[in-house]
Amino acid sequence: MFHPRFHSHLPSMTRRNNLETQEQNLFEEVGLGIVNSGPTLGSTDSSAFCSSLGSEAFGSFIGSGSFGFSLDSTSSVLVTELASVSDLFDDSSVSGFVGSLGSVGFSSQTFSIHLSDHGEYQPLLLGLDSHSRIPDLSSVAVEEFLQHRPIALRWWPRLVAWESRLLWLLSGSSIVLSIFNYMLSFVTLMFTGHLGALELAGASIASVGIQGLAYGIMLGMASAVQTVCGQAYGAKQYSAMGIICQRAIILHLGAAVLLTFLYWFSGDVLQAIGQTESIAQQGQVFSRGLIPQIYAFAISCPMQRFLQAQNIVNPLAFMSIGVFLVHILLTWLVVNVLGCGLLGAALTLSLSWWFLVIINGLYIVLSPSCKETWSGLSFRAFTGIWPYFKLTVASAVMLCLEIWYNQGLVLISGLLSNPTIALDSISICMNYLNWDMQFMLGLSAAASVRVSNELGAGHPRVAKFSVFVVNGTSILISIVFSAIVLIFRVGLSKAFTSDSEVIEAVSDLTPLLAISVFLNGIQPILSGVAIGSGWQAIVAYVNLATYYIIGLPIGCVLGFKTSLGVAGIWWGMIIGVLLQTATLVVLTATTNWNKEVEKAADRLKKSANEETDLVRGAA
Repeated sequence: MFHPRFHSHLPSMTRRNNLETQEQNLFEEVGLGIVNSGPTLGSTDSSAFCSSLGSEAFGSFIGSGSFGFSLDSTSSVLVTELASVSDLFDDSSVSGFVGSLGSVGFSSQTFSIHLSDHGEYQPLLLGLDSHSRIPDLSSVAVEEFLQHRPIALRWWPRLVAWESRLLWLLSGSSIVLSIFNYMLSFVTLMFTGHLGALELAGASIASVGIQGLAYGIMLGMASAVQTVCGQAYGAKQYSAMGIICQRAIILHLGAAVLLTFLYWFSGDVLQAIGQTESIAQQGQVFSRGLIPQIYAFAISCPMQRFLQAQNIVNPLAFMSIGVFLVHILLTWLVVNVLGCGLLGAALTLSLSWWFLVIINGLYIVLSPSCKETWSGLSFRAFTGIWPYFKLTVASAVMLCLEIWYNQGLVLISGLLSNPTIALDSISICMNYLNWDMQFMLGLSAAASVRVSNELGAGHPRVAKFSVFVVNGTSILISIVFSAIVLIFRVGLSKAFTSDSEVIEAVSDLTPLLAISVFLNGIQPILSGVAIGSGWQAIVAYVNLATYYIIGLPIGCVLGFKTSLGVAGIWWGMIIGVLLQTATLVVLTATTNWNKEVEKAADRLKKSANEETDLVRGAA
């Protein structure tokens, strides 16, 4: 039986005896006999390696404070919770042990052993006992546990807590980064709104129709950086990552040059799509002040993805928070104190983005974290541009389809009979919706990573469980956010404007905003799950059909052919998102996750072959 000294950390002999009884019952319950033929070592001899590795029994590794035991090898056994295993074994000893027993996986926190199955499987998950710590559970252990039914109700809170911890570790800093990057434009619109309704309408239409278009292209192109840099990082071709980042910046700067003409002649473009001359002129003033921002986008987006591919997210979040605080002070000084108006607000926004570029660049050049991945500027960045360009175009098209849908609705609202009020009200509501979207996109990214990782590791049940947990989490958050929108419906508009007509129009739209916020808790998460599962092509078709073929036309009919006006346009958006969400729910619910594991393996093999040339070209 388990030696008492292995539980020396327990406060009483009674608790120790109870635990031993529970352990004995656990062994009896799963039909495993205790074999005491081999020595077991306690915490005082944590560097030792237990013998008894014959055909009938094996000894567990002992790590500081852990217990040891030997089990009948006629069953498949999963042993977890071996603390500090990396301090006990080198690669050669582990490799030798694998040769005798089967397969082994380990990290600094978890060590798991699988023996060949010679009989009926009975799970022994010491990682899921009542005294285990949540961080020490492994995906392997949870996958083994989930495949056996029924599962007692008492295990579910622990499993949910385990999955939630992983989700928040992945999404926390990404959420902060997305929110504060977006808040730079958000704060600028808040200040311009107090210049007047016309100025707010011009800035809003420029932010959505011009800046939003450019940002969608830049962000979409930058997603390819994370794909290729992540592959290079996994292949330990660290020097290639800096070349890939530089190659991306070159392409982004080329796109920025082309977009400069759109910004400069934005007034004519806005009038061509039906905006009034006064709104178009204000939009042009604001857009021209944002021209320096395009080039900041072109450098910042690839650099941020370059750092994220190395799991460097916390520093990015701190940088964004710092720049955001400086931006508030500068915008207040330029707009309220110096009275520089709309152009001053736009130039301040551009300057703040350049602050972000400078800080990101200094971190990459000076931080020890990037010592291996950044080796300085190189002409090799100009080689292999064409295959990388094809990848960036594919990424940009997919992301832009979704981003431009909401922006298109704002542009259409400018064609209504009272365009200033319509634009102001829908822009204010859309800004709050986009703020919520930044939060959900962080969770969506985490869902994508969790699902793709588990499918790639051959854990279909954990992948499915992750889908349920992340959706449940996002729905609860969305309910809270929707309630906040309804409670503070008047205060939300006053943050942007003091115009009574606009405040009333925004107040009328807040119930629809609350519905959209709730749907935001489901749709982006399911999209993230779909992306993690490799359903990008399906999602693209779903987006095209539900948004542009159904939602947008319905919104136009309700907005222009009925008395609903801007509310009718918003109802069209809700219908499109609702249909997309329903389609993704059905798609997810009917998924055969075991088959998805097989598909994931095939995709990974194909993806590696396609992307090898990109990485080799940079190496």
